[in-house]
Order: sequence, then C-alpha cells, then structure tokens
Amino acid sequence: MDLTPHLDRFGRRFAELEELMGRPDLYDNPQKAQELTREHSRLKQVLADGQNWLKLKAHLAETEDMARNNSEPEMAEMAEEELSSLRPAYAKAEQLVRFAIVPPDENDSRNTIVEIRAGVGGDEAALFAAEVARMYSRYAERVGWKTETLDLSPSDKGGLKEIIFQITGTDVYKKIRYESGVHRVQRVPATEAQGRVHTSTATVAVLPEAKEVDIVIRPDDLEISVCRSGGPGGQGVNTTDSAVQITHKPTGVTVRCQDGRSQLKNKDKAMQILRTRLLEKKQADEEAKYAQHRKSQIGNGDRNEKIRTYNFPQNRLTDHRVNFTSYNLAQVMEGDLDEIFDVLATHALEQKFAELETANA
Repeated sequence: MDLTPHLDRFGRRFAELEELMGRPDLYDNPQKAQELTREHSRLKQVLADGQNWLKLKAHLAETEDMARNNSEPEMAEMAEEELSSLRPAYAKAEQLVRFAIVPPDENDSRNTIVEIRAGVGGDEAALFAAEVARMYSRYAERVGWKTETLDLSPSDKGGLKEIIFQITGTDVYKKIRYESGVHRVQRVPATEAQGRVHTSTATVAVLPEAKEVDIVIRPDDLEISVCRSGGPGGQGVNTTDSAVQITHKPTGVTVRCQDGRSQLKNKDKAMQILRTRLLEKKQADEEAKYAQHRKSQIGNGDRNEKIRTYNFPQNRLTDHRVNFTSYNLAQVMEGDLDEIFDVLATHALEQKFAELETANA
C-alpha cells in the first residue's frame, strides 16, 4: 500500500482543523472542542512521523544505491554498515505511519470498568482473581491512572469471588482492552501438602465506560431493590441496608453494588455499571450484524477461551493469542505490563491494517 496519499489526506485534514480551532465560537461547545483538539494533537504527531518516514525513505534509497554502485570499496563498505542501522529505523518509522492509517477506536480514550471473577479452582481461583486485580491496580499506579472499587465480593480465604472497579486516566481502554478473557494460573497452592501443581482460572472483562448520551435508560424499565450488604464478619458493612440491586427489565441485565455504606452512592455506582454493560451489549449486537470475523480479533472473542497462562514454577507468562512468552512473571504480577500490552496492540493493528489493504486492493 502506498502511504503517501494517506499522508496527503492527513495534511488536508490538519489544515482544516487549524482553521476550525481558530474560530471563537468553537468553544461554545466544549465537548466538540475537546474532540477536535484531540484529533489535532493526534494528526500533528502523525504528520511529524510521516515527515520522518519520508526523510528516512529518501536516505535509505540513496544509501542502498551507494552500497550497490559505488566504485570505491571503502565507500560501499561504509554504506553497508550504515544500512544495518538505517533499515530497522526505516521499518519502525514506516510502521508508525501504517498504524496511523487505521482509524482510531472511539472508545480508546474512555475510562474503563474492569470486572474480575474467580473461575475454576475454588479458593485458589479466588486468590488468583485477587492477584490479577492487584496486578492491574499496580500498573495503574505506575502510569498515573486512578482506580475506584465499585463492587467487591471477598472469599473466605482472603481472595475475591468478584471485584468490579473503574479505571480513569489517559487512553485507559486503548491500553487494556485486550485483557478480556480467561486467565489461567498454574502453581502449587499454599494448601497443597504434596507439592502438586494445580490449574485454576479467573475471568476478566474490560468494558469502555458508557456515557449517559450513549445509552438512554427509562426509569420505568428499572427494578430497583435495597437489601442488607454482606461482608466478612465484624465489618460495619454487615449492619447497613445499603446494597442496591438494579435490573434492566427489557434486557434482564442485573447489577448489584454494595461497596459503600451510602445507599445513594451505591445506586449511582450500580447505574454506572448497568449503563456500561448495556453499551457493551449494544455494541456487540451491532458488530455481530456485519462482523462475522469478530471472534478472531484479539480481545473481542469468546471470553470462555483461554487467552493467557501464568506458570509460577517456571516464572513464565504465555499469551496464547499471539504466541508470546516471557520469563518475568514476578515482575508482571507487580504491574510490569507494558511489554505484553505493546505486543497485543501491535498485533491487533497489524490485523486491522491487513483488512484495510484487502479492502483497498
């Protein structure tokens, strides 16, 4: 695919944005102004990357010609040496431009709700679910995101049957969208007397947070009930009737929130979770109408399929979708997730770019 026409298109759009952002009345609509500002910033970086790619492209052609056709052996040898570093730099620059051609997902910049549940494995699965939640929380701390627990259901042995939390920050969904799926752990549980490795699972759902304008919910469609919160013995949460359960009657979607002692706050959080789940359902229904290949895409497939294995005896993490393996599991569990996030994002962009090339062929 020739990338130059795309850079020309980006340049024309950037000039339009420059003109639009100079109009005083633009800022009468703060939401529109924010969207255009974000697009302007993105295209500015894309065009800078494009100029760098064009310069490297010209330099590469010139150096390759020098290496092939120079009559002086020393000059040809110097050109070959330069090509060893120039070619990787050019490939990286080209990849940045190729990825820029793929339209950004409108959900990328949204805050995100993460739902983690213990799967197969009893107490060990609940303990692993708690460690996965901690892993994401530590990553959020590393990159300056904020987390807020929306609902929590602890297990008897200190793990989590379920946790739902919100992450707010820059490009949250863009970073962690591919974490949805079944996460499998292989290790010797603390309660295992004979040292046998057990296999347990936790499920992760990553949902872009819905805004009120995305989903219209009629009060008549809701069934709201208040009940006594549950929690470990001795905690004050046992003495309050603050838990809120909301059922959306048209879809049957039910959510419950008992994290706080304020009934009003729990209701607001429950509505937030409900709105997000309804948006996910709406988007999935719409995509299913025209995207039969959806299951093959990273992060958008069946959540019952295993996506990753955490093997503690071997200090190994394996992502089965991209055949990626690393041996720094201890660091990963402390929130060192940048490498795997980059691998998954790159793979997904390669797939989308391939689809664009096929469509434009």
